[in-house]
Amino acid sequence: MLIGVPRESKDLEFRVSVTPGGVREYVSHGHQVLVQTAAGDGSGFSDAEYQAAGAEIIPDAAAVFARAEMIVKVKEPTPSEYQLLKSGQILFTYLHLAADEPLTMTLIEKHIQAIAYETVQLENGVLPLLTPMSEVAGRMSVQVGAHQLEKASGGSGTLLGGIPGVPGANVVVIGGGVVGTNSALIALGMGANVTVIDKSLDRLRQLDATLHGRFHTLAANAENVASSLQTADLLIGAVLVPGAKAPKVVSEDMVAAMRAGSVIVDVAIDQGGCIATARPTTHSNPTYVVHGVVHYCVTNMPGAVPRTSTIGLSNATQHYGLLIADHGVPAAIQLDPALAKGVNVLNGHVTYPAVAEAFGLSSISVGDAIMEQAA
Repeated sequence: MLIGVPRESKDLEFRVSVTPGGVREYVSHGHQVLVQTAAGDGSGFSDAEYQAAGAEIIPDAAAVFARAEMIVKVKEPTPSEYQLLKSGQILFTYLHLAADEPLTMTLIEKHIQAIAYETVQLENGVLPLLTPMSEVAGRMSVQVGAHQLEKASGGSGTLLGGIPGVPGANVVVIGGGVVGTNSALIALGMGANVTVIDKSLDRLRQLDATLHGRFHTLAANAENVASSLQTADLLIGAVLVPGAKAPKVVSEDMVAAMRAGSVIVDVAIDQGGCIATARPTTHSNPTYVVHGVVHYCVTNMPGAVPRTSTIGLSNATQHYGLLIADHGVPAAIQLDPALAKGVNVLNGHVTYPAVAEAFGLSSISVGDAIMEQAA
């Protein structure tokens, strides 16, 4: 298969989807890999390293898209890339379609075989391709929040960990999954007072047994969320419904009741955000203020630490990318059922129900879409 690795086009997105080591794996399986020039520069991988691994260096994205049978990216295509997609092409990347109707309609119209990293799911519920970036985003959310709490950044001037005689900041994490757990871990390590709110009491019990220090848990309900935010210095939104638009757990009234200079980091913004006042921002212009509260809602947070993120992502995606390249989409999902849940659009149909529901579309099963494609 001819595999294309374009340079990412999202604002200050320095990750790359495949490392030179990954290229070497594809080549060893008999595939050709096209890498856009400078695609790996932001992550510290040179064109020369890709060439040494067996890649062909291509000068521009248009040529990569035009020749490749499968496009492997990090982030969803931006509008400038929509026209580059060609009918029947395989697209393997983060998509977050439930929050992006224009991209969804483009993938349908162009009959793209669209496989989303974030919805590939194992039988035990684990999301293996989302997990490494959730770990990065969770850990980053605290260091970002700590920086935004500084007065020069518009915050209240509160040191996250405090000092002897002065208490640390109050950090509230909504969602006890991978993002929330990693947020809590770092916040506790920095000396903050941490409260995790989640709807699963079993999950709260697990966290209570493993996280120690200034750590508290609350069951998720409107009263608990509202009361905890009144004293919060830093709120981290870490709610995830796989493949679906994030529910608005925090209302605008709750935000208005927060103290001036407090900070919100909505990690769920890729899926629309779980804070009512959240809207997507970029690394170039990451924050804005609503009701005196600083909001940080960058949709590609892990792109700020591309070396770590690229290697972590490539470690996770390589197996599935090779499976698709070796066998094609229909056979690959038969060999690994987890991959079937990653298929969001196929043969002009939405195959992931939560995406269809977000836009009032109908959906069909992956199996039916494959049968139609074969007919």
